[in-house]
Amino acid sequence: MQFGLYAPIPMATVGSPEVAQAVTEALAPLPPGRLDAQFDLGVELLQAADDVGFELVLFAERHLGYDLSAWIMASAIASRLKRIRALVAVHPGLWDPVMIGKLAVSLDRICRGRMAINVVNGWFDEEFRMFGGTVLQGEERYRRTTEFIDILRGLWANETFSYDGQFYKIDKGQLLLKPASPALPEIYSVSRSDRGRDFIAAHCDWWFVDFPKTAETTDDTVRGIEDAIADMNRRTAALGRKVRYALNPFVALGKNQQEAFDKTLQQIFAFDPDPDTRKIESRMLPATKAGLIGAPDAVLRQLRRFENLGIELILCKMIPNVDNIRHIAGEIIAPMHAGASALSKAG
Repeated sequence: MQFGLYAPIPMATVGSPEVAQAVTEALAPLPPGRLDAQFDLGVELLQAADDVGFELVLFAERHLGYDLSAWIMASAIASRLKRIRALVAVHPGLWDPVMIGKLAVSLDRICRGRMAINVVNGWFDEEFRMFGGTVLQGEERYRRTTEFIDILRGLWANETFSYDGQFYKIDKGQLLLKPASPALPEIYSVSRSDRGRDFIAAHCDWWFVDFPKTAETTDDTVRGIEDAIADMNRRTAALGRKVRYALNPFVALGKNQQEAFDKTLQQIFAFDPDPDTRKIESRMLPATKAGLIGAPDAVLRQLRRFENLGIELILCKMIPNVDNIRHIAGEIIAPMHAGASALSKAG
């Protein structure tokens, strides 16, 4: 099993004094010689994660927000890392696919072939309009994203590439840079709808399995994820493809579940007395039902349940500080990697 984390930005981060500081300072010039606090934290956090066994970082994107641009953050930090892959979020409809093709291979070549793309269809109409894009609904949004991915792979794999689609048309397009390795950068995405699952099955390499909306307990969550994976396996088998599975749960360690949960909430409200309620309710709370909050031995047991279902990547939502990174790495990642190594040798 692989482990990843989020780059610390306001959209994706709770419980961080540095990110709270970055938000407070966002609309004013910085003192001379000072860097943005979220960038400083990103460098410190991701280099520590790189040293202790994490394997992927998601640079999420919120254009209309206090967040530094995902492509800027990824380019400035990821080239310093030795093992972590840079997963950069992209919204079709806000970016031209040829431009993303060039940005992606540029990053891939300075990251030693360790970059990937997280395709996000997007829903934030105000953001799309402000930055020159359009939010699409229904079938059209998936058709546009399919064309977007087709063009990326076509440009990466061919000397010249032409495309005549509904949303994009390219006549003898070319990139005079190619990816760093023969294997093309992987495409990740998330979708819970029936049409979205068809899109994932046909066009993506990785699926972030969403948490069941109706789940009330950890066992409900596990059963929902098991059903979702079985459903996706049926869809990919019919197409002669395979998709790999990822999950983005909240991870917190303590003596027991209650202590770990209470400590997490304490840290969130300590650094932000008026936190983004929507972010907590829609992103953090569902992710806590994965059962990865508690004593290390309990968390390890739950991780092995997910591993047995076919989950290959855990993208950790967590309180972002170096001590927490090292704690999770020592108590969770190292034992999981050691177990995988032992199984590999036995096989």
